Amino acid sequence: MSAVLRGALRRLRPPRRPGTLGAAAQRPLGAQGRKETSSPSLGKDRADTVVIGGGCVGVSLAYHLAKAGLKDVVLLEKSELTAGSTWHAAGLTTYFHPGINLKKIHAYSIKLYEKLEEETGQPVGFHQPGSIRIASTPTRVDEFKYQMTRAGWHPTEQYLITPEKVQELFPLLNMDKVLAGLYNPGDGHIDPYSLTMALAAGARKYGAQLNYPVQVTNLNSRSDGTWEVETPLGIIQAKRIVNTAGFWARDIGKMIGLQHPLIPVHHQYVVTSTISEVKALKTELPVIRDLEGSYYLRQERDGLLFGPYESEEKMKLQESWVTNGVPPGFGKELFESDLDRIMEHIEAAMEMVPILRKADIINTIAGPITYSPDILPMVGPHQGVRNYWVAIGFGYGIIHAGGIGKYLSDWILEGEPPFDLIEVDPNRYGKWTTTEYTAAKAKESYGFNNIVGYPKEERFAGRPTERTSGLYDLLKSKCSMGFHAGWEQPHWFYKPGDETGYKPSFRRTNWFDPVGREYKQVMEKVGVIDLSPFGKFKVKGTDSVKLLDHLFANVVPKVGSTNISHMLTPRGKVYAELTVSQLYPGEFMLVTGSGSELHDLRWIEEKVTRDGYKVEIENMTDEMGVLSVAGPYARQVLQKLTNEDLSDTSFKFLQCRHLKLSNIAVTAIRISYTGELGWELYHRKEDSVPLYSAIMEAGQKEGIDNFGTYALNALRLEKGFRAWGAEMNCDTNPLEAGLEYFVKLNKAADFTGKQALKQIKEKGLKRRLVYLILETDNVDPEGNESVWHNGKVIGNTTSGCFSYGAQQSLAFAYVPMELSKVGQKLEVELLD
Repeated sequence: MSAVLRGALRRLRPPRRPGTLGAAAQRPLGAQGRKETSSPSLGKDRADTVVIGGGCVGVSLAYHLAKAGLKDVVLLEKSELTAGSTWHAAGLTTYFHPGINLKKIHAYSIKLYEKLEEETGQPVGFHQPGSIRIASTPTRVDEFKYQMTRAGWHPTEQYLITPEKVQELFPLLNMDKVLAGLYNPGDGHIDPYSLTMALAAGARKYGAQLNYPVQVTNLNSRSDGTWEVETPLGIIQAKRIVNTAGFWARDIGKMIGLQHPLIPVHHQYVVTSTISEVKALKTELPVIRDLEGSYYLRQERDGLLFGPYESEEKMKLQESWVTNGVPPGFGKELFESDLDRIMEHIEAAMEMVPILRKADIINTIAGPITYSPDILPMVGPHQGVRNYWVAIGFGYGIIHAGGIGKYLSDWILEGEPPFDLIEVDPNRYGKWTTTEYTAAKAKESYGFNNIVGYPKEERFAGRPTERTSGLYDLLKSKCSMGFHAGWEQPHWFYKPGDETGYKPSFRRTNWFDPVGREYKQVMEKVGVIDLSPFGKFKVKGTDSVKLLDHLFANVVPKVGSTNISHMLTPRGKVYAELTVSQLYPGEFMLVTGSGSELHDLRWIEEKVTRDGYKVEIENMTDEMGVLSVAGPYARQVLQKLTNEDLSDTSFKFLQCRHLKLSNIAVTAIRISYTGELGWELYHRKEDSVPLYSAIMEAGQKEGIDNFGTYALNALRLEKGFRAWGAEMNCDTNPLEAGLEYFVKLNKAADFTGKQALKQIKEKGLKRRLVYLILETDNVDPEGNESVWHNGKVIGNTTSGCFSYGAQQSLAFAYVPMELSKVGQKLEVELLD
């Protein structure tokens, strides 16, 4: 390092402080010297909803529930409001999110924060100078273009700007490496303490009761689904409880036998003294995020605030809290700072913003924030426990607080989510999510905060979990594996001469030709794919037929038959798609996608409990393997292994039966997501290897081979098969998604969503799912791209890929009815 840089670092390095730092001396930013006071009391012994935790998320939920008119909302906080992660947060607010629906959460939060002071009379310290993400490599420019394709059909402003515009907005940058910027006007930062106090004032104004310091000491579930919330001041009986306890959320979960996969991470940021060049500015600098340097930087008064994300090798977890719980009394304390850990980021920041070299640090914050394995929060009702909701695991709690409070409030009051947010469903995790896995993923996710966000992203820390299929050891060296709800599943298989491994790109990459080879294998010969990650449930009992008739929009299949059925929400949205088979009279097998397992099971269990159906439900997901055999020779191969007649007249499409293949018991369903002749073979997990080996041996003459999920996706798209989570979800109804065939509005049972669908049909559709062919060369649609017509964004794609049969790209898209005619010309935005 140069002498200048060493001198700058000496100035940046604050004096060492032993042990944890006292909050009073280290209270950051706008929170200095203020303390909320409240006398501890319960005030009442009954509540509709008890919110546990008084950070910005919990207080936001209390505010939204009370404002919506819910009576008897009680919030319990163990020490004081904002204790935990909220009080020391850097307070960044941004419209940007690489996902789709979380953009709505961000947008709602910002719009709420803009008017909160006027509504409550409490200042919130909200600054909106905008923000710029910096691209300093060509790959980053591609990433920005990729993100811009997803921004057009959202209402919030986002622009790809030139280096000249970047410099105009942030004149203190060293422009040597700046190639482009992603600019979000309206972004900025807010004082987290003031924000929480304003939300608290609003919550009280509308009738919520905020009690602190009141610690929850135990939770008891009653037989009627209500809860007893024990505290040192007495017991509150609640209709539902919501865990918003931040890094104490794990301790709350343990009270009812749940191991929430959360872990506290040490996050550091530094605040400088006044810098003359900053003080001289006439307008506030926008927040910048230097993605290659992996830090954010913003103006703080007349100085700068700088916060990095270290690599997984250097960052630090507070693992002792996971094993031993959070130390008693910890609330507004900090960890000792460690600038050595963030030195390379400081150097990068000094290069990008040279005035940092002469800055002096006046404050260093090193505090705990809670991470889930994938950095996304866990929000919603929890499977397996009645009336227990969570809003936990927020790595970015300030920007999420407003929107999540509204989202959860709507769901609680209306019985269904206001829009689809399955990516934050707490039920995406299960028993396979061990503490070791959580720690490995939290480290990776923290270090990957600013990693390039490619399509088809894979992250490899903590893998494999205990949740591997019976074929994993046999196949792992032959293919590129993908991660699906804890499972490893082949994406594509290697052949001699292939460039192996995971090589992500915004353009066609190393798997393009191999996937085409697998596509051809299934279309012309016969292929085998491991579908073991499917969620698999058995439902039986006196009321099983009645339950399914009221749960699904389709008719209940007869014994020995299978159909595709959809669970709808009361408003007629598509909550889930399952394959339903009646194996024996009154005994059914339900199959759903890997990521929907506990999401769907919770919905079914809730219906059973609410309406008192006499049924037994068994989750067979981990015990049962699934192989699919598909292609024109599929029957020929399987017939060699059984005496059962597999002919078209004997074993028809959408029939299911028990049989033996090579003396191995399977439940065979004649169905295939490839659209080709095929069977799905459900069997005991321990039989996967002998069954697979027998099939591969029997198919030698027919040229049998493996195929993976990438080829499966290309095959299903080419056939026009919809996918849950893309073409249909809680944002769509089955009529606009083209699923009329599966929805029986004339059946006698009044299934959930039936009346809403009738009204939707009566009023007429405003948009419709259409099928597009695209003219493109080296960039294929992935889904969520903006669709244009006459210079305006009029819709969005839902999924897409290259069709090896048609030799051009295909995509599904939602467009207005008037533009949904065959032959209509539209434009789809792909990488600019």
